[in-house]
Amino acid sequence: VSKQVLEQVLRELQPLCTSEQQFLQEFFFRLGHDSVELQALEVKVSTVVPSQLIPDLCHGLVWFLRPEEATGQLLSEIFSCLEPELRAFLGICSKVHPLGCLQVLVTLSDSVFGTWGSPSAAPSSFLRTLLGNVLLLAKSNFNKCIGTMCKEIEEAKAPSRMRGGILPCVSRFQEFVAFSEEVFRTSRRWGELDKAQLRLASSVFSSIKGLSSANLRVNTDMVMMENFHHIHNFLCQKNIPCLEGKKREAKQRSREHMEKFVTTYLGQPLEGLNHFFEGVKARLAQGVKEEEVSFQLAYSKQELRKVIEKYPGKEVKRALETLYRKIHKHLSPEENLLPVVWQAMEQEFIRQYREFEELIQHCYAGSGIALDFTMEDLLSYFNSITVSN
Repeated sequence: VSKQVLEQVLRELQPLCTSEQQFLQEFFFRLGHDSVELQALEVKVSTVVPSQLIPDLCHGLVWFLRPEEATGQLLSEIFSCLEPELRAFLGICSKVHPLGCLQVLVTLSDSVFGTWGSPSAAPSSFLRTLLGNVLLLAKSNFNKCIGTMCKEIEEAKAPSRMRGGILPCVSRFQEFVAFSEEVFRTSRRWGELDKAQLRLASSVFSSIKGLSSANLRVNTDMVMMENFHHIHNFLCQKNIPCLEGKKREAKQRSREHMEKFVTTYLGQPLEGLNHFFEGVKARLAQGVKEEEVSFQLAYSKQELRKVIEKYPGKEVKRALETLYRKIHKHLSPEENLLPVVWQAMEQEFIRQYREFEELIQHCYAGSGIALDFTMEDLLSYFNSITVSN
């Protein structure tokens, strides 16, 4: 609505200001200062504007000015109320719609820089100058609006005890991008929008990175992974040049948080084994020789057998099934990340299994100790869970 009203105002102002400016220019350059012709001028002007707005042409100091200065002064007096009214209109637009300032900015920019309307309806130099002043206010209002949005996004907290899914700040960013691209669709001046989108994207990224586990009922890395993944997909669809860097960053951060998420959850099915072999690696890092690890009381062959006994193949499979259900419960179905996360989980589990086997071979050589399940068993567990779900 703001855009339509402003366009209508400009359509009516352009011919009025242009004809008035052309008339005054023609008068000063061709008609001279004859008093008879001045009276005729007053009559002609009175048919265009109210009589109370017509300056005293015969006695004013306007005649001591250069023609272009005199024209400008008269136009300023004739249209003295125009700029204040336009400024007031900008204020109303901002109140009517949160992003009304964006529509006003585009319309004024296109008008001032000659991309709005037909070439024959290009605004006069007086009107262009006046609109240029108003455009500065429109830019200021737009920057304030974006600044406020950035502050709100950065300071916003996740919904109380959030269970996951897409954060409100991400949805708000998407709405802004969709709305602004529609407004700028026919505009040639994208500079202001590019800066705004980049500022907002940075604020959204900052908000996601600032998530606190205290406000979440699910793993923080999982929420970050989903939201960065969502942003990456959205930016891939939109293909916005100024946000290419943010698109790559979103992809990278989504991958990083998925790795952290997988690592965190992976320890649950084999928590005891993880803890035991982390201790073994710590001893090796401290300089203990591989063949001497088993002589450490806490990492003896007997202790290793006790830990392995707690993880028979059936228990491992059951633990993996529980893990799958838990991940399925908390991941948003809209993002379709479950297959990706589960595959990453499988790859990491295989890597971990091989690491356990290698540590047993090097630190407990000749002991005959082995995990209760084989690599083939492990692959069958994952395949069975994937197929059944």
